[in-house]
Amino acid sequence: MPVIDANGCPINVVVEGPQGAPFLMLCNSLGTDHRMWDPQVKPFTKHFRLVRYDRRGHGRSGVTPGPYSMAQLGRDALAVMDALGIKRTNWCGLSMGSMVGQWLGANAPDRIERLILSSSSCYYANKESWNDRIRNARQVGMGSMGPFIMERWFTKPFRDREPTVIAQMTSTLAATPLEGYIACCEAVRDMDHRELLHKIKAPTLLIAGRHDMATTVENAEFIRDRVPGAKLIVLDAAHISNIEQADKYTAAVLEFFST
Repeated sequence: MPVIDANGCPINVVVEGPQGAPFLMLCNSLGTDHRMWDPQVKPFTKHFRLVRYDRRGHGRSGVTPGPYSMAQLGRDALAVMDALGIKRTNWCGLSMGSMVGQWLGANAPDRIERLILSSSSCYYANKESWNDRIRNARQVGMGSMGPFIMERWFTKPFRDREPTVIAQMTSTLAATPLEGYIACCEAVRDMDHRELLHKIKAPTLLIAGRHDMATTVENAEFIRDRVPGAKLIVLDAAHISNIEQADKYTAAVLEFFST
């Protein structure tokens, strides 16, 4: 696990898979770390040199003063690529990871081969909901937010069926540094990529969860209709679709690369 200096912040990076294979970078959601992608590691490393990392303010990476911005987080990703000698990569992001992917696709098109944007939005008109989230995090702490967040991340049938997974995800959320979480909430709150979408030239796949309250199917359709040639599939999941529908998510990504 190399630690890479990204614009003054140490970033924890995990690299797996065969040397010489095409690169695929995975970027996780708010309140998780690189382990969110564990279900995809085995199938993806059959085809790719896989790069996972903990976003600034999350996991084992550093926490710098906020607020953060999508541009800042995009430059962090480019710094990771530069440190690893990656000229071009495929990118697969979920939620906040997809928002960073939008920025990269529009602002660093020469670095992105293909783009998967899952559980994605490009803009939030309601800023107060994010301000409420920030206030709540400060008041109750990360350890008390689990039940509310899990209801948004996973459908009730999945939560009932997979208590071990829910416990693991709750633990990861609780371990997320408060100031890093808030700084990233501010980045999502202030994001507006609506005028960037037409600049994305990489072949793009959107993956939406039918039951996702945070990044709805309508959000994904908005992006699809503005990214030239983008395609959309909908899975029977809530927000963290790569875990709730791991096999179907993995199959959708691999099929996208085969076409």
